Amino acid sequence: LPAGRVARACTTICVGGDRPVVAYNYDFHPQEGLLLVNQRGTVRRSRVEPGGAVWTSRYGSVTFNQFGRDNPTTGMNERGLMVSLMWLDGSEYPPADARPAAGILEWIQRHLDLDETVADVIATAETVRPTGTTPIHYFFADARGDAAVIEFFAGRMVVHRGADLPVRALANNTYDESVRAYDAAKRRGEMPASRGSLDRFVRGAMLSEGKGDPIARGFEILASVANPGYTRWSVVYDLAARVVHFRTDSNLEIRRLALGGLDFACEGTVRMFDVTAAGSGDVAGRLRPYTRAANRALIEASFGRTPFLKDRSGAEKDAAAAHPDRTSTCAGR
Repeated sequence: LPAGRVARACTTICVGGDRPVVAYNYDFHPQEGLLLVNQRGTVRRSRVEPGGAVWTSRYGSVTFNQFGRDNPTTGMNERGLMVSLMWLDGSEYPPADARPAAGILEWIQRHLDLDETVADVIATAETVRPTGTTPIHYFFADARGDAAVIEFFAGRMVVHRGADLPVRALANNTYDESVRAYDAAKRRGEMPASRGSLDRFVRGAMLSEGKGDPIARGFEILASVANPGYTRWSVVYDLAARVVHFRTDSNLEIRRLALGGLDFACEGTVRMFDVTAAGSGDVAGRLRPYTRAANRALIEASFGRTPFLKDRSGAEKDAAAAHPDRTSTCAGR
């Protein structure tokens, strides 16, 4: 794959076993990121103008953010619902209509804020219109073992779930194309070896069928489908236990954060952790209060390393960094 394509080569795999575990590789240009602890009872307002959605979070969550607070690329909430995104050329979001809108990353935060299960996601997904210019599709899974893929073609939302989700994985081809490649490889009895999207989907799905500790297996699968030099974060979600395990290309030591031990009360302080920091093990004691300066530094670094964002003005970056402070407040305040 050309370098630009490899840099957009994320992969998500459900790890087979007796509990719901999902493994996710985030492959992109920047390596910087903040792990954020998001509070329940927070009123959020989309940056989309006009007609941006407004909502109040029901659940706390932990998210991995590269393009600023309230714009996660992946995360899990305190009820065990997770979501990840992957690049998908050809995605086309719904055109403007009477519905409120949210950016394609804000749309992730909204579902983590409001939904407990995949069924909830599907029931509410079309009440707010996702909008943006970056083509992606989404993978959702929950602590009950349910999962779904959501894609957008010609402005229409397409859902794969249940019998329509025979392989619980996602990469950078459409889900239908990926399943056809998987079925063909199974018929041939071959394990594909390339870093291409279809081969990563097939190889990850095949490897997910093994046995052993699902967390360790999740990281082994992610190593097998990684793109050296572009896989920035590897995250394994234990949905039933509500524990996030992760490592980064700048620190291969596995770190973890248990959501059950976090205070998600809105009256508290939003907390953060630099995912590129040194160290290993439990990071709960290393969480620090969120600051606008940290958000602005993250945006400066990530925008600067992303080809289609590097020319954004300082004023645009300032506005993006300041938006959560102006609009994300505790309900009732």
